[in-house]
Amino acid sequence: MTPPQKLNAAPPVAPGHNVKRGAAVARPQTAEERRRAQRVLLKMPVIIHIPGKANPLHGFTHTVSASGAMVVLPEGIPMGTKLSIENPKTQKKVEAHVVRPPQLNADGSLVPVEFTTPSPQFWNIFFPPNASN
Repeated sequence: MTPPQKLNAAPPVAPGHNVKRGAAVARPQTAEERRRAQRVLLKMPVIIHIPGKANPLHGFTHTVSASGAMVVLPEGIPMGTKLSIENPKTQKKVEAHVVRPPQLNADGSLVPVEFTTPSPQFWNIFFPPNASN
């Protein structure tokens, strides 16, 4: 005779993906819920400095967070490239790297960058606390 099976058992979840548990339903977290830092839509000019490249790239942000940004540039930058981002309004610079391959959109190349060290003050905006924290 086979042992009885548990009803309402949670489905398996990929390693590293936390599960939000409600009263009777378990579901994988959405990408938004898994983010380390809240993203804010903000279009502002940036200057990208790449070591060894004579001329910086001028672009603008699509979204920003305390740990990086999605930057729109006239050309893509390969994943893993180390660079510095300059905020031309404050003239502050922060070290970063490209975390994924760029994607093309109507405005140019979307380049996801992550700061070497979280720098929430770099964008000169206030980030509201995460709802999940």
